[in-house]
Amino acid sequence: MSRIPEETIQSIREKTDIVQIISQYLQLRKSGQNYFASCPFHDDKTPSFSVSEKKQIYHCFSCGRGGNVFSFLQEMEGLSFVEAVGKTAELADVPIDFTLIDRARESAPDPDSMQAKLLAVYEKAEYFYHHLLVNTQTGEEAYRYLLDRGMTKESIETFKIGFSPPKREALKLYLDNEGLNDPELLKKSGLFSDREDDVFLDRFSNRILFPINNAKGQTVAFSGRAFMEQSGNYRTAKYMNSPETDLFNKRRVLFNYDKARASIRRENEVILFEGFMDVISAWQAGVKNGIASMGTSLTEEQISVLDKVTDHVVIAYDGDDAGLEATKRATDFISKDTHFTMEIATFPEKLDPDDYIQTKGIEAFQDFLKHGRDTLMSFLMAYHRKGLNLKNESERLKYIEIVLKELARVTSAIERELYLKQLQDEFDLSLETLKEQMHTFVIEQQNERRAEKRKEARADTSPEPVQSIVFHRNQPKETALIRAEKNLLHRLFTLDETWTILNSQDKELSFSDQDHQVLYLMYDEFHHSHEDTSLQSFLDFLPDERLKSKASEIAWISLSEEIAPGEIEDYLSVICDRQPLETRLQSKKEELKLAERNGDKQKQQALSFEIINIIKQMKSN
Repeated sequence: MSRIPEETIQSIREKTDIVQIISQYLQLRKSGQNYFASCPFHDDKTPSFSVSEKKQIYHCFSCGRGGNVFSFLQEMEGLSFVEAVGKTAELADVPIDFTLIDRARESAPDPDSMQAKLLAVYEKAEYFYHHLLVNTQTGEEAYRYLLDRGMTKESIETFKIGFSPPKREALKLYLDNEGLNDPELLKKSGLFSDREDDVFLDRFSNRILFPINNAKGQTVAFSGRAFMEQSGNYRTAKYMNSPETDLFNKRRVLFNYDKARASIRRENEVILFEGFMDVISAWQAGVKNGIASMGTSLTEEQISVLDKVTDHVVIAYDGDDAGLEATKRATDFISKDTHFTMEIATFPEKLDPDDYIQTKGIEAFQDFLKHGRDTLMSFLMAYHRKGLNLKNESERLKYIEIVLKELARVTSAIERELYLKQLQDEFDLSLETLKEQMHTFVIEQQNERRAEKRKEARADTSPEPVQSIVFHRNQPKETALIRAEKNLLHRLFTLDETWTILNSQDKELSFSDQDHQVLYLMYDEFHHSHEDTSLQSFLDFLPDERLKSKASEIAWISLSEEIAPGEIEDYLSVICDRQPLETRLQSKKEELKLAERNGDKQKQQALSFEIINIIKQMKSN
């Protein structure tokens, strides 16, 4: 915090709305006074992540994570506190007096870690490749090729596109000169060909390179594209991607997600293209919410990434046969066990998006993406009739059955009616007959889903998620004592008059829960040493995420805005008077377990009576 004055941090807190910041990362939906979303920190099947606009905190009721806007950005993007403050100011348009370079330096991972070293290698490699493309004779032919393909100089700069020279030793020599010459590091980078010896030859030699960024905009991989030589033939495989490394997992990464995320949130939809060139061409045409997967097959991890920012996908793959097959695979994958709605933009004349822009122009492209979409059902009907001779009775019956099975999955009654009437008109069938057959398929699919769920339930022996274990391990049962401790801490965090009442009581305060005791001692120190004693400031004062999450959980408790007469005294009475009984009860329960293991029936009976008496005392108190 030493790099940023405390008054600056406080000013940023006061001028920032946590809902506005988090909504740039998650799709928040309001319910009552709070906002909810699927938690980004664990595999969240139901929205358990909540944001309080009033309290300016977040809390996940499943994994337990919580905190303020700074801690959200720290955990979401892996930032230091300093960078999180700067990022918050940037997102909330609050001016601050330190540079982006300062923030990046403060937020960098441990410079001795393998991740930090690999990031440094990729940063240098990106600069090297981009410089060769834009500024040297070596990259002139590749640069001209990109411009001829319609790519602008601005896009080449924005996406840091580069060129790997034919001389395969060049990258190694450059990295040596930059002090990055550790053989183990270079082998782990994936930038060099796989060889048993220590000869480092550039993996991407003589290719145009597209940097692949993570969600934070850091380069973690490259995709190398061979470009047309004078002969007009590709000299090798068209594309070559980086192998998986400590930085890069192709199942998790989406090309252009780092740049497109804000537009996806703003447009409330993502446009899924098939290739990098399509994404860049669309970007040049003003379509900023386009992304591409690493290959044409989507993964669960990539869907999970998109699920944080939108619930609507527009698939805009190539219009040729291969593109249609890829579109069908994508629709099948997205339709299964996700809540996404889909539309399909099938480019005519078997064009891909890039070709469409080149041949028909930017305005036509924008208009097609906006008004040329098909519903999922419309696409499926066109897909399934492809290659069929509908004048043939057998193929006609086959087509109708397939379409009715697809319609059985549609939940909208209006949409079902629309397409059933299309079938009625085209094939001169009664609407009642079509509905009856479709209803049969609906029942079949329901039975299949129930059987699948029963199968999954029998096979589900998975342990509790790691995050949940971390944050809920050894939590005591929610007894009257624990509730009193939480409520008292809540009052201490939120109302200064609690301290006045507490100081007027002649009782020594000691909490039974270790986390509660630590939070009390730390807040006592914080409250008496800081001018800004707000909950937001206290969360930043806490040293680790576990305590921040515990404090946010306590702050989330719903109590009346004013302290009731005798309320604090009641909490103190429970904490100070009941605690010895709880300790005795726990001790006797442990003794009872030991007696049961030893088979000592007489001692079991005596201990049981003691436990009953202690419980009676606790109830009378």
